[in-house]
Amino acid sequence: MIILGLSGALNHDSSAALLIDGEVVAAAEEERFIRDKHAKNKMPLEAARYCLREGGIAADQIDCVAFPYASIPLTSPARWHYAKRYWYAPDRALDALLNGNRRYRRNRSRVLQLGESLGINWNNTEFVPVEHHLAHASSAYHLSGFKEKTAIMTVDGKGEYATTFFGYGENGKIHRLKEFYDPDSISGVYGAITEFLGFEMLDGEYKVMGMAPYGDPTKHDLSRLIKLTPNGFQVDTKLINTVGLRRHKDNDKSFYFSDKLIDWLGPRRHGDIADEPYIDYAASIQQVFEEVCLNLMGRYLGDTLKETGKLAFAGGGALNVKLNQRIVARDDVQELFVQPASGDSGTSLGAATWVAAERGDTLSRMEHVYLGPAYDNDSCLAALEARREKPNWVKLDDVVNDTADILAAGNPVAWFQGRMEFGPRALGGRSILGCPNAPGIADRINEQIKFRERWRPFCPSVLDEVAADIIQTDHPAPFMTITFDVNEAWKSRIPEVVHEDGTARVQVVTKAAHPRYHALLKALEVRTGNGVVLNTSLNRRGEPVVCTPDDALNMFYGSDLEYLVLEDYLVTKPGEPD
Repeated sequence: MIILGLSGALNHDSSAALLIDGEVVAAAEEERFIRDKHAKNKMPLEAARYCLREGGIAADQIDCVAFPYASIPLTSPARWHYAKRYWYAPDRALDALLNGNRRYRRNRSRVLQLGESLGINWNNTEFVPVEHHLAHASSAYHLSGFKEKTAIMTVDGKGEYATTFFGYGENGKIHRLKEFYDPDSISGVYGAITEFLGFEMLDGEYKVMGMAPYGDPTKHDLSRLIKLTPNGFQVDTKLINTVGLRRHKDNDKSFYFSDKLIDWLGPRRHGDIADEPYIDYAASIQQVFEEVCLNLMGRYLGDTLKETGKLAFAGGGALNVKLNQRIVARDDVQELFVQPASGDSGTSLGAATWVAAERGDTLSRMEHVYLGPAYDNDSCLAALEARREKPNWVKLDDVVNDTADILAAGNPVAWFQGRMEFGPRALGGRSILGCPNAPGIADRINEQIKFRERWRPFCPSVLDEVAADIIQTDHPAPFMTITFDVNEAWKSRIPEVVHEDGTARVQVVTKAAHPRYHALLKALEVRTGNGVVLNTSLNRRGEPVVCTPDDALNMFYGSDLEYLVLEDYLVTKPGEPD
């Protein structure tokens, strides 16, 4: 069966994914093609075109289009809960009861139009809507490779109405145990505080997570924002997750918190400095987020975890790597699989896998995320020859060892190799690399190349042979979705990738997943004694990760990068070192 998954229902992070007989052939975010971060209010036209090209599929061959947004009946408790909790804004409450699937109908229309642009004949291709959180759940469970009964958790801002899902998977089927509905959203609270801390919701949550280790969570108690109850939890909508007239407004922009939050905590943060009290607020909301998630997880998934110890996790909240570290540390968790594209971009894949599983296709464990386009040397050479800046380039006979020499000498390198990654993490396909024992390399990349806040941490890619010694566990970590405590013996060896709290968000690299990247780490180990490289995404602040050779050259010339390894070509700027 040929299934095309499309996402974009929530007006951000639209993407496409293609499955052929259960195999994930291609997946990519729309932002990478149109160069507009998060692709707000865009449907995944270019991403879908890419997937069909990669799969060698014509539009009339598609059996099914899966979409992660569905109609919610009035008999569901979701719409009634929404209306009751938002009764202070009667227009919203009544709309949920009287016209609660308006957004679904609009999205369905957009998908049908997109399909026609692709050349799909809807008389021959089935449109299958999948509930948003079921798509998140499927993206994790059906690609986890777990054969045992598996606990499933999704924590997200909001789908149709659901915000948080607890269930289990068994024999390929997902069973629902408990759901929570808007405005009671754990991720929604974290996102609203993200706004309060001066970042953009749906983009800056990882910045809050990176800021938290610099603060003291005991200085300000934010637990009143989310109250645990006998039935689960409830958000204080007088302070946060607000709508309508309750929202705080500043320069004609409305925020997801009220003036009462400002009265309590003070003015919103501005600028790039990580200072008090805002670092303490970040630490406190991180602690609240972790404690609430762990409490609910134990309450609803404890029995399943005691039985098999397997947990599949997705949704935007699953990108909170500090929470994931605490999950892995639990006695009842044997193995955690976090969908690497846990945010809404991953729901195209989740909707497609849900349909594939329902129709009887066999799905395998997701071993890598190299699902985007690749460009051969001829394409790279054409891009080089077309540049008006006239870069210097040379075709390397030994890409791995020549690059390792440059890194070992203390230089950052832009590394463009093979297929582009799916999801938010650069994992050796579209990366900026540095030697983690080179003093000041992290500050240099932050200030001169990425142009981002200097307190933001960098992550290590680690050889599989040495990973267990560095992170003191053999738990799988291929996707940078979990932080681990770094072995004391390694902290002084790789200081540029160890965060303020002594942890690192590790990618363990195997030869099977990315042979050239693995070989580079081996070559660096020969030169430095450490099979580790600093790895960050190949983009500047506020921009999507690069996709094409021309995107990489734009990044190269828009920063102080001196070296770009573009497939087999080493690129430098005139007047810089050969």
